[in-house]
Amino acid sequence: MDHTREARLIETFVTLTDSLIDTYDVVEILQLLVDRAVELFDAAAGAIHLTDRDGTLKVVASTSERSSFFGLLQLNAGEGPCIAAVTSGHLVTVETAEELHIYWPRFAEAANESGYVGVHAIPLRLRDTIVGSLNLFRETEGALNGADALAAQALADVATISLLQQRSIENATLATAQLQRALDSRIAIEQAKGYLARAAGVDMDTAFGMIRQYARTRQRRLGDVAAAVAREEVPLEEVVGGTPVAADE
Repeated sequence: MDHTREARLIETFVTLTDSLIDTYDVVEILQLLVDRAVELFDAAAGAIHLTDRDGTLKVVASTSERSSFFGLLQLNAGEGPCIAAVTSGHLVTVETAEELHIYWPRFAEAANESGYVGVHAIPLRLRDTIVGSLNLFRETEGALNGADALAAQALADVATISLLQQRSIENATLATAQLQRALDSRIAIEQAKGYLARAAGVDMDTAFGMIRQYARTRQRRLGDVAAAVAREEVPLEEVVGGTPVAADE
């Protein structure tokens, strides 16, 4: 690991750790995690799935807002490395397109159409509690090396602690409520993206960047801002006027 990437990894750990002692936005923390993981571990795209109150995996953060990528992510929640990582509690790494096809043919076909030949799924876990997975999609074949696999799992573990820090690990009711709030925020983000994309004539990635920038500059939670945008409670020109946040910020 070169010095630049090592510094970026340390910076990411510091940011995630800060969330343990401060008020934080769950969705923004997960978005930061997936953005940095894609950057650090040589992936082309990434996403985070969380388990909702019914035990169904749902997308809560992604490096791309394209509908085709979301279709692949939804498929991954039912058949693919993501669900395997959540079920097993261990890193699931698929090094080749051939291997992907052997285990999950439908998912492999969809991944191939999007240009992905390798997938790494890292469980979001704390002891025996597994709440979701961090999924990295690669355009080149190959496994995560030992150091990268440890680093990726460590980042996922810290993020999971951040998710669960406000409750006792034995209190499943509070845990479910906390995770459901993050998933509800994602629904608001989807609604706000669609509204903003139509109203401002921009693509989904740009619309998401505008919403994220607006939330950052006003130090508000991403989900709260998205809900307000979807309800048209925020002046459109204020949201559009900011510079969209790039995926790797």
